[in-house]
Amino acid sequence: MTTNAHSREIAVSFEFFPPGDAEMEATLWRSVQRLAPLAPHFVSVTYGADGSTRTRTHNIVTRIGRETRLTGAPHLTCVGAAREEILDVARAYWAQGIRHIVALRGDPPQGASRYEPHPGGFAYAADLVAGLKRVAEFEISVAAYPEVHPEATCAEADLANLKRKIDAGASRAITQFFYDTDAFLRFRDRCASAGIRVPVVPGILPITRFPQVLRFAERCGATIPVQLRERFAGLDDDPDTRRLIAASVAIGQVERLREHGVRDFHFYTLNRAELTYAICHALGVRPAPQPAIPASAGAAS
Repeated sequence: MTTNAHSREIAVSFEFFPPGDAEMEATLWRSVQRLAPLAPHFVSVTYGADGSTRTRTHNIVTRIGRETRLTGAPHLTCVGAAREEILDVARAYWAQGIRHIVALRGDPPQGASRYEPHPGGFAYAADLVAGLKRVAEFEISVAAYPEVHPEATCAEADLANLKRKIDAGASRAITQFFYDTDAFLRFRDRCASAGIRVPVVPGILPITRFPQVLRFAERCGATIPVQLRERFAGLDDDPDTRRLIAASVAIGQVERLREHGVRDFHFYTLNRAELTYAICHALGVRPAPQPAIPASAGAAS
């Protein structure tokens, strides 16, 4: 996967979301093709809060498996479906050769003010993980929150919830995006102290549009450092400078994480390849060199 001994241990994964129209679908597949040579451990595909994109998620994951060498990992949530309905989806995935699932509680559907478990459904992600493990030996990723889930009563309760998901059979925890690197490092230490032994993978969100990131951060409780706001101030109408700053910020973040022993990174691509590809390049994650094609023995006479 990589081209030098220093970075050989680095593993990356990428997240995509189901496109809403033909133009967005074309952008998605250009991004998949651009990032595929980096040989990610897996690529995940998100799922609508109320299950509205389930079919599109399924179609993307199966197309990834059919047309590329990538390992697709569909998201599954507890929202809007009964247990057997969700497990039937999982059984179908297993039958199609899909072995990795990202298991999430899910967000409340549009218009709902708070999460309510579906009657007869899985109440929380830990229950979903346990159910999936009863279906088959899936590799399961779950979500973690370095700065605490916005609905959690406290940091201790949030960490205990993560521990339940791991104890139910999850293989790794992928964090919500963050820009306060110290918050992630403290969280990783707290996970270790709580007996969580699976990888805690930082989720990296390259900044394409700063106002969009502010909206995301408000919803999930991520801190936006003052220095970051200052770097992007005045660049709303300057996309070229914005991209350069965004690359600099993200590369600085992953380099610092690597200095602290982080070797796994999960990138929220927003279906765009450019920044993620550049950050991976800086980490030393490069396409495998292609063997030279020997000249035909009879080419010259």
